[in-house]
Amino acid sequence: MNNSMISAMVSMNAIQQRLDVIADNIANVDTVGYKSKDSSFEDVLTQVQGHHKDFTLDGRATPPGFNMGYGMRLASIVENTDPGSHKETGNPLDLAIEGNAMFAVEGNGGVAYTREGGFHVSPDPQNPGFVNLVNNQGYKVLNQDNNPILIPENGKVAVDAAGQVLVETPAGRSVTGVLKLAELQRPEGLVQMDGNLYMLAAGLTEAEVFEQAAANAGQPPKSEVRSGFLEQSNVNYSEEMTKMMEVQRAYQLAARALSSSDTMMNLANTMRG
Repeated sequence: MNNSMISAMVSMNAIQQRLDVIADNIANVDTVGYKSKDSSFEDVLTQVQGHHKDFTLDGRATPPGFNMGYGMRLASIVENTDPGSHKETGNPLDLAIEGNAMFAVEGNGGVAYTREGGFHVSPDPQNPGFVNLVNNQGYKVLNQDNNPILIPENGKVAVDAAGQVLVETPAGRSVTGVLKLAELQRPEGLVQMDGNLYMLAAGLTEAEVFEQAAANAGQPPKSEVRSGFLEQSNVNYSEEMTKMMEVQRAYQLAARALSSSDTMMNLANTMRG
């Protein structure tokens, strides 16, 4: 197989991977709290091929040789952590974060983190008379001690800017818990899971990825909660569509190069002396 065929095949595979990333962004343009992704690429096995000795001439300013590569490959997928716009809903349990923090919820494999704040209450079978604050997947929202937040079922719930869960009952108003707002410091330390959730990468601790509240005791909070709002996806639909058209053109070019290489190979194989 000649170099042009190898280069075209490898490039088509990388372009398809980029198209998958763009398609994922477009599919989540209306997903609450979703963060868009971008992909970066690098050359594959680029090397300098030497010219024939006849190209070595007196007075040549550049060394003989030319770069020969074998296409490109996907190097990494980078997440854009910029906040999305806030949409007012009027629901007191719809929460958005002003800042770089994330909510903590009780996931299947431990504590999970999310920017999606569309919460509601669900009965707690283990505690009759109480309900839990949960997200759209049914995972319990956690307080600062990584425990679920219990709310009296006859109470009227509100959340203030500091994340305090306020409950008003016939007996009066009280604070039943404080939402855990984990200040993100190393986005690369999180792995995206299903349901717009993130978990710590293998081998990392929470202290290595998030800023610890204990280290900032007495300082004003860096992030605040906005009740009655939802953070929208930060995907720019027009930009993603432009990228998709560019990728489609690049894929067509690589496919044409592959087809041309195959045609030339067939001609060479059928030539007779």
